[in-house]
Amino acid sequence: MEKRIIPPSELIINSDGSVFHLHVKPEQIADTVLLVGDPARVTMVARHFDTIECEVQSREFHTITGTYRGKRISCVSHGIGPDNIDIVTTELDALVNIDFSTRTVKDTHTSLTLVRVGTSGGLQEFCPVGSYVVSRRSIGFDGILNYYDIPDGVLNLDIEQAFCAHTGWNPRLAAPYVVNADPGLVGRIGHDMIKGITISAPGFYGPQGRYVRALPADPRLNEKIMSFDWHGERITNYEMESSMLAGMAHLLGHRAMTVCAIIAGRVSHSMNTNYKGSVEELIETVLERL
Repeated sequence: MEKRIIPPSELIINSDGSVFHLHVKPEQIADTVLLVGDPARVTMVARHFDTIECEVQSREFHTITGTYRGKRISCVSHGIGPDNIDIVTTELDALVNIDFSTRTVKDTHTSLTLVRVGTSGGLQEFCPVGSYVVSRRSIGFDGILNYYDIPDGVLNLDIEQAFCAHTGWNPRLAAPYVVNADPGLVGRIGHDMIKGITISAPGFYGPQGRYVRALPADPRLNEKIMSFDWHGERITNYEMESSMLAGMAHLLGHRAMTVCAIIAGRVSHSMNTNYKGSVEELIETVLERL
């Protein structure tokens, strides 16, 4: 079968040979990638590197590739939200699995290890501010993954149906989807951390049940989320990226997981705005276990 040539409008390659949004060239990315939201956090991660190979910044996407204890690692910032994860995972995959000179898929597939280190709001008393939570599964409220052709086995349809029934899901909202993180990574990096089901929301305020001035469509949604129980598994936290990261990794043949430092207690209504130290400790732990 003749290989598909990907048009310039589908995969945009800059004049310097870098991919459109990240501005990174294929030779500048490692097979192990630490993902963070804040561009400044990439510099925090890179302070632990033994060597720095390259640094690239474009918009909210900041990339540093170097070595940590002899292992080549890239750290990439993705900004905020699941839509950005769609961009970052697609372009990272293109960097290792597309021949930019011919615009065709390479014969040999490269599987990336993608670990997101983020911040999150705890939804249970057993996820207090300062704890670390691994997203064993994620429920995506964004609907973005549903735009792709999803093979059987990627989504956990039983949990989807049970969750929608439990919450009386509003049909005006995007249909939730449930996807698992890579179990090997979860075990290796998060073996001594809290593990549970994470909600990935498409926004910080209303989509996470925050009420400032605009009224929420369902004032009891968080209450329903907190009481959901899937054979002993509870929904532990809110964040904004883990579902798309896990979902796109499944679609593209990569290994991915998310681990977050809890900085907001949605049960206790507490908040830690000075969370830099907690995140840095988590970054050090993840780097040691990659």
